[in-house]
Amino acid sequence: MNYTTPHQNAGFGMIEVLVTLIILLAGLLGLAGLLTLGQQAEMESYQRAQALVLLEDMADRINANRKVALCYGNTTPDPATGTSYLGSAATSVPACALGTTQQNATAVADLAAWDSALKGSAEKQGGSNVGVMIGARGCISRTATDTYLVSVAWQGLNPTFAPVAGLGCAKDQYGLETQRRVVSTTLRIANLTAP
Repeated sequence: MNYTTPHQNAGFGMIEVLVTLIILLAGLLGLAGLLTLGQQAEMESYQRAQALVLLEDMADRINANRKVALCYGNTTPDPATGTSYLGSAATSVPACALGTTQQNATAVADLAAWDSALKGSAEKQGGSNVGVMIGARGCISRTATDTYLVSVAWQGLNPTFAPVAGLGCAKDQYGLETQRRVVSTTLRIANLTAP
């Protein structure tokens, strides 16, 4: 019979435990990285969903007050700078003097409500607005007779691709253009008067 003495196996169990711990640690670090990426993707998805809600909200507001749709087009961005928007860092809501007093007041109130929503007024935490995307900005531009481009822009968490040409809302406002996210819709106001 071949017997081993206790001194021949000394330390071998400790090495096995250390190797097991290293493998377990690598797996846990990988899992933590995966969770971080998942949270970032969830935040990006949340921001896009919020932008789409705000986009449709303004398109519906313009459509409901279509006789003074030109009042809403006052937030047209300057193609060079991307300025003239509502939302984050905007200081005022454009005035309107078209249509009746009621239509005018409705347009100004709609723009003010959208500006407030873009600034996160839907949810507050400790007195601060926190209910919207990072740096949310909204633009409405008249692209042709009775046709409007409504856009919502925000800052993404990670660089991806710059928005396509023609979507100038909040251009150069977030550092890298690859961090600017924009969703837009084209709204055509129908002429419902009979010829």
